Amino acid sequence: MKMLVDFLPIAVFFLVYQWTKDIVISTAVLIPATIAQVLFTWWRYRKVERMHLITLALVILLGGATVLLGDGAFIKWKPTVVNWLFAAAFLLSPLIGGKPLIQRMMEKNLTLPRPVWMRLNLAWVAFFIVMGAVNVFVFMNFSEEVWVDFKLFGMLGLTLLFILIQGVYLARHLPRDGGNGASDDQRPSPRKEDQP
Repeated sequence: MKMLVDFLPIAVFFLVYQWTKDIVISTAVLIPATIAQVLFTWWRYRKVERMHLITLALVILLGGATVLLGDGAFIKWKPTVVNWLFAAAFLLSPLIGGKPLIQRMMEKNLTLPRPVWMRLNLAWVAFFIVMGAVNVFVFMNFSEEVWVDFKLFGMLGLTLLFILIQGVYLARHLPRDGGNGASDDQRPSPRKEDQP
């Protein structure tokens, strides 16, 4: 449900663009859709993540510039700015608070050694940097229609692929005993009187 709400403004932007073929009109609809997403998140969960607020601020700032100036270049930069800000946040997080950001997000459900958390965090830094760069490459070298398709399908597909790869990596570090966290050599051996 939460992931669906997160992608709703992008889906609205895409649908309006397919109908109008006008990036300014699509952006004008994106701004209230993003505001509605943040308000719904607050109403439903009674909190809004900082990343949502940063995204909202950039949508209002760059989207507003697109609408006021009639120039789609501003909104095309938004995914890159968002991704590079996330990369900076993940990169600097161990210096602020002592834990990588990915650990803070996942440690309630997952216990991993610190080196694994650090590698995972750096993988997210690299992913965000690459996603920002790919966005620039697409909007500078392809048509506006191709960029709009990439913004929805390309970015979503690459994100899901990265999460899948991350899952495979994490599976190597999870306990293999059915969930209690103890490996075979950590389990207590049966008492002599319990043996047949």
